[in-house]
Amino acid sequence: MRLGIFGGSFDPVHNGHLALAHACQRQTALDEVWFTPTAVQPLKQEGPHASDSQRLEMLQLAILSEPSWRVYQVEIERGGRSYTVDTLRQLREKVPSAVLFFLMGADAVQDVPQWREPREIFRLATPLVVRRAGQSEPDMSALLAVSAENKPPKLIEMPTIDASSTEIRRRAAAGEPIGDLVPDAVATYITSHGLYR
Repeated sequence: MRLGIFGGSFDPVHNGHLALAHACQRQTALDEVWFTPTAVQPLKQEGPHASDSQRLEMLQLAILSEPSWRVYQVEIERGGRSYTVDTLRQLREKVPSAVLFFLMGADAVQDVPQWREPREIFRLATPLVVRRAGQSEPDMSALLAVSAENKPPKLIEMPTIDASSTEIRRRAAAGEPIGDLVPDAVATYITSHGLYR
């Protein structure tokens, strides 16, 4: 199985996240994509705004129509700071026959040297670096320095989707519409639960 791992806060999940997963799956023939919400991201000082259960529920709603996508809860179950290397090691034990791919936005490449055990991360999984349309070519030097020889990074192209979790939270707090940024079911969930107010 060719398995893509997509980590993040997903606070909330939005159309840009889904477009990124679609682009990676199509361009590298992934059999499945597992969305892996973090408990606490080490490089983000503040934790998620929505609760773990709310972020999980929104993810489940967002991927309902995609049978090859699932939500993998290991980092939330583990609690504390979420480290990708720990998750990939657990996955290697859980599905030893899978070929692992790690989905990441081009903007995250510069942070790679700050990650825990980046060389081990990219020994375990091939990095899929996603560039939005119109974005300049990312500087892959930091990633190339730690990626395994047999798992060089693959550049994925995706359309520009103007959506960010920060903007969605801002709009929700101001009572502005968010239906153009998130799936309908997620917009309904945010409104009905009064999230980010």
